[in-house]
Amino acid sequence: MNFVFVSLQQINTDRESTSTSLAKELSKNHRVLYVNPPIDRKTLLLKRKDKFIRERIDAIKRKEKALIQETENLWILNPVNIIESINWLPFTFLFRIFNRLNNKRLASEIKESLRILQFDSFIVVNDKDMFRSFYLKELLKPSLYIYLDRDYTLGFDYWKKHGKILEPELIKKADVVVCNSLDFTKNAKRYNKNSYYIGNGADLDNFNPEKVWPKPDELQMLERPLIGYVGALNSQRLDILLLEELASSLKKGTLVLIGPEDDLFKQSKLHQLPNICFIEKKHMHIVPAYVKHFDVCINPQAVNEITIGNFPLKIVEYLAMGRPVVATSTNTMQEVFSSYCYLAKTPREFTERIEKALEEDNPELSQSRMKYAGNFSWENVAGNLLHCINEISTKKRSFDRFY
Repeated sequence: MNFVFVSLQQINTDRESTSTSLAKELSKNHRVLYVNPPIDRKTLLLKRKDKFIRERIDAIKRKEKALIQETENLWILNPVNIIESINWLPFTFLFRIFNRLNNKRLASEIKESLRILQFDSFIVVNDKDMFRSFYLKELLKPSLYIYLDRDYTLGFDYWKKHGKILEPELIKKADVVVCNSLDFTKNAKRYNKNSYYIGNGADLDNFNPEKVWPKPDELQMLERPLIGYVGALNSQRLDILLLEELASSLKKGTLVLIGPEDDLFKQSKLHQLPNICFIEKKHMHIVPAYVKHFDVCINPQAVNEITIGNFPLKIVEYLAMGRPVVATSTNTMQEVFSSYCYLAKTPREFTERIEKALEEDNPELSQSRMKYAGNFSWENVAGNLLHCINEISTKKRSFDRFY
């Protein structure tokens, strides 16, 4: 099979996403074209600090080749056409008009790549790119158009403005909707009966506890136990007050927070507490070294519309390293991880669960966590996706024969 991925996430950066990981996994046995997000006018003019975006802009200015072969079966398209920044438009009917023009610019480059690669028949997988790829089903005419729903982006103002109307429409017209959480699957079924849960995956080759992971320098002098979190320190996703109370109630040890901070985190009281250590964002390839030396890993999520149904991939990564995990009790945590993690609903419960995790941890529990994490390989997720494709393709063939 031939696949075309469109996504919000660039491939080959310092972080992976569902789409980048799935694309790489599928390319082991299928041909894959991964389309990096096009640069918009605002990003071009503002010259964003993200080094990967800067590299893309510099490549466009140097008129470098847009289509690159990464591996035997994986090609990357870096679109050179600049699309217009239109989210400021006040009315969705106006947004639709200009958004279709943006879609045509992107589609023209994809079509040329498809011609070069001789992808006569192909499947489009759209990873949450609800605007720039909204019309690609009509413009590219793939054999299947799949919408990958793996995060609740409508909780953010940028996506909420026009996405409240457009995303349900996109889900409805997709041939298949695949989701990484049970909550997202239930929601998608409201608009499209061909909606499936395929789970989520982690890079288990990278998060391998059998490798030798020396203790990072930043952790050497910190008082144990080390209570650690790795990921974006985003105030819309994490509970700052919970972290403040947790740090204040810890009898001993250090709360270690690794990742980029948003403005509210930077301004919070957390920076005034003596038993909290902030560490800058680390490349995904060395993150396991930090997780390996945490005594307890945490995911102190805020409970809101953004987080309640999402699938926190970091939980799999924590478990893969055999570490005890304490997390906020959300729907996915209850449905998928309740037998292998300590769940809490209040700051007091969070502190109690950490103490319990420290007391109960042993080699047998560690082994059971690692074994369970093995269920969340990208090979398994890709297999689930292919099963959905085969099922819907069979339905379509039966329908075509009947009519």
